[in-house]
Amino acid sequence: MRLFWDRGYEGTSFDDLITAMGISPSSFYNAFKSKEALYQEAIEAYAQASGAWFYDILGEPADTRTTLERLLTFAAAEFTRDDLPAGCMIAVAATQCSPSQARLRELMATQRTQYETAMANRLRLGVNLGDLPATTDIDALAAFYMSLIRGMVVQARDGAARERLLEIARIGMQAWPTKDGGSSAA
Repeated sequence: MRLFWDRGYEGTSFDDLITAMGISPSSFYNAFKSKEALYQEAIEAYAQASGAWFYDILGEPADTRTTLERLLTFAAAEFTRDDLPAGCMIAVAATQCSPSQARLRELMATQRTQYETAMANRLRLGVNLGDLPATTDIDALAAFYMSLIRGMVVQARDGAARERLLEIARIGMQAWPTKDGGSSAA
């Protein structure tokens, strides 16, 4: 998972994989069948382990603004951990790959859509609870904050410090809709 996360699917060679796992080529094929099958397992493992915090935060019993602010703050910390590759494996994975890997690109796009849908669902709950104005364009707001998170991923991959990502998150929260339909920055 870490190799794919750090180097991407196409940047990780078969030799890299067997060396990291300490197994022979035949053992690799017996266990995983193909590099693509292993990649799919790695994505699932990432989503369950490193990506679970996203869903956990969305499910916390707090008002919607606090939830989103916590999500962005936690993302800044998570994307800049010293013990893991920078950024988010799903956000940066398979956005650019050869035409022969269209299936993997679609898998990653589906994963990213699931995260955005989860955020939109939490924002809808916020409207129902009165945390957000009823006129809020939920899908656009979810797309905005997911774009912000993906931008933070790229910043982290480029070496941005956690403090920089926290500042981006702070500025991003200024776009939060207010009860009168404006934004926090207005």
